[in-house]
Amino acid sequence: MKDQPSGNEKKISRRSILPILGSGFLIPFLGFGKNEDNETSSPQDEEYQTLLKPDGTTVKVKVSALKKSKVVKKNVSNSSFLNWLDKKL
Repeated sequence: MKDQPSGNEKKISRRSILPILGSGFLIPFLGFGKNEDNETSSPQDEEYQTLLKPDGTTVKVKVSALKKSKVVKKNVSNSSFLNWLDKKL
């Protein structure tokens, strides 16, 4: 006699696989694969320091740019510094 298939066995049909495949293709659009390194280096997160120009106006400068800068000459007097600025402007 032939064995009758029992009702407990579930066969995987094409209709049950399609939603799984469709949801698998939507994962990149949901943003699970984003790197966090790119978000931390955004310009909005950087710190700024306010400095004063010789004419009295203020300028926002990135702190990283100040750390990378080098000292050309130490202990410069105000008058020589203003003369040096006029030559550059």
